[in-house]
Amino acid sequence: MASDDARESCIGNTVDSLNHSKDKSNAIQRRHRCNSPPVTEPHFLKSTKEHTFMKILIILAAYLGVGSLCFFLLRNQISGKKTHGLLDALYFCVVTMTTVGYGDLVPSTTLAKLLALTYVFAGIALSGLILGKAADFILEKQEVVLVRAIHMNEQVGPAEILKDIESRKIRYNFLTSLVLVVVLTVLGTLYMSLIEKFKFVDAFYCVCSTISTLGYGDKSFLTTGGRIFAVFWILASTICVARFFFYLVELYTESRRTSFAKWVLTRNLTGTDLESADLDHDKVVSAAEFVVYKLQEMGKISQEDGTAILERFQNLDVDHSGTLTTADLIQPQN
Repeated sequence: MASDDARESCIGNTVDSLNHSKDKSNAIQRRHRCNSPPVTEPHFLKSTKEHTFMKILIILAAYLGVGSLCFFLLRNQISGKKTHGLLDALYFCVVTMTTVGYGDLVPSTTLAKLLALTYVFAGIALSGLILGKAADFILEKQEVVLVRAIHMNEQVGPAEILKDIESRKIRYNFLTSLVLVVVLTVLGTLYMSLIEKFKFVDAFYCVCSTISTLGYGDKSFLTTGGRIFAVFWILASTICVARFFFYLVELYTESRRTSFAKWVLTRNLTGTDLESADLDHDKVVSAAEFVVYKLQEMGKISQEDGTAILERFQNLDVDHSGTLTTADLIQPQN
């Protein structure tokens, strides 16, 4: 009896010790997951993106610098409300490249008009091909902040946050751009109301006509401080609005694609479907053929792609066994 009691006591102590160790290990893992440093993308990818972003900034600075110098030299050929020569030239460059075109500064000679036309088309190309990538880089940085805010009351580690971002990237791109557009709209409205002394409705009207690049010109930045603010604000707001609508279209397209894929996977099959899926015409549809057929139906690959892949497989399958082995790769291939 004493021996049994001692054995039970030892077993109980061992179990308690194991449970204690397990609880301690789980606690350490939870603490490690919550306190671990943020998980970031591979260093070489991050460096490449940052290098590309710096190149874009240099190109933008060169574009605005050359334009500002040219329009400063032609300042007497530009009419309108003026404040400071170099600032007006830079402000005119930004208003021109973003196609806002208030009309508070306008070219008045043939040379100035031709230069403005050249500059605006170069600006459209720059905005479409280059500045969009810079905006995407900035938005990616803000996505992490947004997702952290969404999961603020949850114990979610950095790895889970990055996984969530990747799985819902289009949605978070849209939300991030929406937040930035709202912030820039509020910032512009407050600035024009408090600093430029516009009525609130007029300030909001001017902001909306600017970020939409409508630019009627009845309201614009006419003070030195206002134009300094406008140089940075117009660039940021017009680019963010453009990305917002781009991501809105992507979100809609992704939603339609997801709904269509769900329909493709759940609809009832017919005999015609089986005949179409039978790529090798052996009267049997294999799992691989079914996958290829469904991918074709979803529009992810074409029928020609599937046929070409199957032909390549048959060429590699030298012994015609229906499978690929090392022996097939060693033998001469067609």
